[in-house]
Amino acid sequence: MTDNTAERLCATLRDVFSRVRETRMEDVPILNTRLAVEVVGMRPFGDDWLSVLVTPWCMNLMLLPQRAEDAGDWRPGSVSRHVFPSGAYEFIAGEEEGIGRYRMCSLFSPMFEFPGQAAAVATAHAVLDALMAEAGDVAAPAGRRADETATLAQRMETPLSRRALLRGALRGGA
Repeated sequence: MTDNTAERLCATLRDVFSRVRETRMEDVPILNTRLAVEVVGMRPFGDDWLSVLVTPWCMNLMLLPQRAEDAGDWRPGSVSRHVFPSGAYEFIAGEEEGIGRYRMCSLFSPMFEFPGQAAAVATAHAVLDALMAEAGDVAAPAGRRADETATLAQRMETPLSRRALLRGALRGGA
């Protein structure tokens, strides 16, 4: 997997979801018109590509198969659980012409709390940093000492909520 592959995949995702923005989402009242479609942090993760998709209507973690044939069981609407260093998260499968099948984990929707693109992109980077941090690397929740933070194995047993993920990422200075 080369940087060129990641760049092409980012461009494809951006183009497809920009087209969704211009067609199906054009008159939907949940659009934050200060935001544009952007793909943040595309990187290999296991047999998939991982990134954050920022759009004017949502922000999602995205998993795309590195090989299209590996997405055969990713039926749109099906739910799967994926384990990251920070914990396990549920993803829903989707499909778009031009991309094929993918899995997404909703982070924000709608996107009105973001004053502009820079804030949304900074949050996307913080999410990826927190997602890939070992449980002990993320700041302990308020009222708990760092030595009381659950181990990675314990956290994998109980999925971390998106809100807790973001709170930890933002508190940890990411």
